[in-house]
Amino acid sequence: MTALLLTWTLLLTAGMHSWRPCTDLSPLDLLDQALPGPGQAPPTQVHVVRSRGSAGLRLAGASGTLLSFPASQIFTHCDSFPAEFSLVATLKLPRLKTSQYLFSLVDASSSLLLGLQVSENRLHLLTPVSSTVGPARLRFKDVRLDDNHWHTLVLALTGPHATLTVDCGPPLELKQDCPFPSALRTRGSWFFLGSRGRFRQRFSGLLRQLVLVPGSDATTRMCPADRPGLSDLSVPRILKSSPPEPDLLGADLYRLQSDGGSPPTLLYPPTLLSPPTLLYPPTLLSPPTLLSPPTLLYPPTLLSPPTLLYPPTLLYPPTLLSPPTLLSPPAGTPLVLLMFYQERLDYLEDYQDLYTRSETFDVEVFSVPSEGVFMAAANRDSRSGSGIYQWRDGSFQLFQTISTQEARAWKHFTVQDQVFLVVANFMEAEPELSVIYRWSRRRRRFLRFQTLETHAALDWEAFHIHNHTFLVVANHRRDSNHNIHSVIYRWNPESKMFEVNQTLSTSGAYDWEFFSAGPFHFLAVANTFDGQTTVVSSTVYVWLDGGFQTFQNIPTVGATDWEMFQIEDRVFLAVANSQKVLDRGPSLYSINSTIYELNTLTRTFIRFQDILTHSAVDWEFFTVGEEKFLVVANSHDGSSYSLNSVVYRWKGYEGFVAVHSLPTFGCRDWEHFSTAEGSFLIYSSATSRLSKVFRLHTY
Repeated sequence: MTALLLTWTLLLTAGMHSWRPCTDLSPLDLLDQALPGPGQAPPTQVHVVRSRGSAGLRLAGASGTLLSFPASQIFTHCDSFPAEFSLVATLKLPRLKTSQYLFSLVDASSSLLLGLQVSENRLHLLTPVSSTVGPARLRFKDVRLDDNHWHTLVLALTGPHATLTVDCGPPLELKQDCPFPSALRTRGSWFFLGSRGRFRQRFSGLLRQLVLVPGSDATTRMCPADRPGLSDLSVPRILKSSPPEPDLLGADLYRLQSDGGSPPTLLYPPTLLSPPTLLYPPTLLSPPTLLSPPTLLYPPTLLSPPTLLYPPTLLYPPTLLSPPTLLSPPAGTPLVLLMFYQERLDYLEDYQDLYTRSETFDVEVFSVPSEGVFMAAANRDSRSGSGIYQWRDGSFQLFQTISTQEARAWKHFTVQDQVFLVVANFMEAEPELSVIYRWSRRRRRFLRFQTLETHAALDWEAFHIHNHTFLVVANHRRDSNHNIHSVIYRWNPESKMFEVNQTLSTSGAYDWEFFSAGPFHFLAVANTFDGQTTVVSSTVYVWLDGGFQTFQNIPTVGATDWEMFQIEDRVFLAVANSQKVLDRGPSLYSINSTIYELNTLTRTFIRFQDILTHSAVDWEFFTVGEEKFLVVANSHDGSSYSLNSVVYRWKGYEGFVAVHSLPTFGCRDWEHFSTAEGSFLIYSSATSRLSKVFRLHTY
């Protein structure tokens, strides 16, 4: 273990010293660097525009050098570009006919050092082959960004590997023939945003954020997200302080909603060249001073109308010296008040009682392109099989029944554009097999694809590393022996099947959790029982030299689940401890579960917070607006399965604090998901056919 930690330390040290720390490792907002400082007016050729509810900068029409700044402005300690970095961009583009630059880094001789280009269905990263040779082009294909919708992309570069994640979807990975230079000289070079200086190919869409994150993969900072197309890391100050204009070029116009069947009346005609005329209730010639707040139609989640301050803040910078002439909307047309606010969790509604085919150990919520949201239930009874449910008309409806053998868990994953489900079958039979199913577009069903030998399987985890797809199974026991191997499988693109890649020793394995922190990939196993006691260490593995090696052993007590989550740049790992079983004495069910935090100095996970739980079997992390939550599945206290499962809210220095208690019965698993109807939590019961869906109400 000491030798491995030394190897890990040397590896990290080597990574750190492969480039000189010319800047802080915090995110660098490139847009903010190019724009005027606080209190200064923005350039007249840069427009703040609101489209589809969010503001961005329109750079079209600006000179090629308007949004630019010297590289020395951010590389303050030396003149080398970081060898490992991420680029985060949020943009909205109309249909493209030619390629356009999001940004470029150009040296004193106007030669391109680094650039990011977007074209129809493609994203191009132009990277230098070395510090002296010109750029090579990495092409991410089938990336549709020019559809007039907001998209957030994270492009991470680590060694020869480039990974692109769009809207928190499946990552796309490319490998360069040569790694990014470890010392790309930036002396005398300039950043140009939305252009390549005096050259053409200027950016014609809206740009909301453009952030350089030195030294790390920013994907875990951005994902998961409630609004993956508008996941913010660092938005320029000008977008928060300047009144926006309507997006007339994007044909995204605010409208008055009509009660009748006729088309809605446009509030701002697309031919306006001057600031729009403001709309007030009829007959008013100046902004009214209200003695009581008006009754609002929007937003629909408010329990009572908010108190408004008048005169209202204008959405557009007025050029009038006198109060504007006010128009009356057509008769019978209600005025829609546009408000922008941050959601906060108010309460949870008992939304749907879902009776599954038998007791349910696990639920997996996922989506199938062009089909919608689905939920797979791992049901105990082999005779009735397990159910696949589709979200239709605002609730889950049975879609398909699949034959399973005492199913314990489902896992959804993708390989390229194919959608798969794998089930963990627990029944001890000969042979013991778990099954992979593949979605058939033609038959609109999941069909059996491949069987894999498992032993009392309790969980599957799927993950991607360097453009390879892996599956790992938690083998719980073989006959009465809990100290056996769990198996990692790797997708073979030639045979188009999963093949054994590596085996790892486990003790009553119950759950796997894959996650990444910076450029490193980890795999954590929850070991439950070694045949004598549940007081057994669980192991975190790290990916090194093409395989997983032990990184840290963490003491756990009947561990049944790991949940990794990230808050800002802090990485946490929560374990669900289920029960304390020793050779002698009664079992203890009310014990602490623990949250660990990754310490970047010691390069270990250290204890952050203990939370009293009652035979905890699952943690689920989710967000509402800017708020962070954890919900625990309390299943048994030694005498009853009817217990409250608890929702905890992140409160910074105080850690997680209990805010809601939800009555559950034999709670086994929690999943958070979102649909057009809102955000939801679903829990499964291992002692009843009844699973429940809760709706999250916000204010």
